[in-house]
Amino acid sequence: MDALWIGIGCFSLLFGLIGSFLPIIPGPPLSYFGLLCLFFHSEIRDKISLSWVIFFGITMLVITILDYILPIWGTKKFGGTQSGQRGSTIGLIVAILLGAGFPILGVFGVIVAPFFGAFAGELLGGQNSKIAWKSGFGSFLGFLTGTIMKLIFGLIMIFEFLKHCLKYWL
Repeated sequence: MDALWIGIGCFSLLFGLIGSFLPIIPGPPLSYFGLLCLFFHSEIRDKISLSWVIFFGITMLVITILDYILPIWGTKKFGGTQSGQRGSTIGLIVAILLGAGFPILGVFGVIVAPFFGAFAGELLGGQNSKIAWKSGFGSFLGFLTGTIMKLIFGLIMIFEFLKHCLKYWL
């Protein structure tokens, strides 16, 4: 049974890392679940502290929430108005909804929809195209920041998994 938990953990970590780049896969929760699988391993469980599990769980929640907030925040930081922020939010929601029915559109949409939403929101709000492009670029940078955070979290989860497994096996 212990080998099963290690196997499930490895697959979860792999898909969690892939989810860092593909927005349709929930990367941080999958990575965290992969690490939690060690908690179900009878001999490794004793070597993992509860505070360690809680720390990474809270970190996972914060990163997951920030991943959705950062494109909107980036829009604001790059001079976007309320119209651009609303447009970025609407673009993100549309992309998520499209992703539920059409996964390929969802992956592409979560990357570009907040950008174009912020751009369109600024134009509809009466801003010129220069401000609209800056606002859209801020949204894209927010998305990119979220992706980098998810990637780092996924790599840390893999490192922690391997560290605990190697301690057990060696």
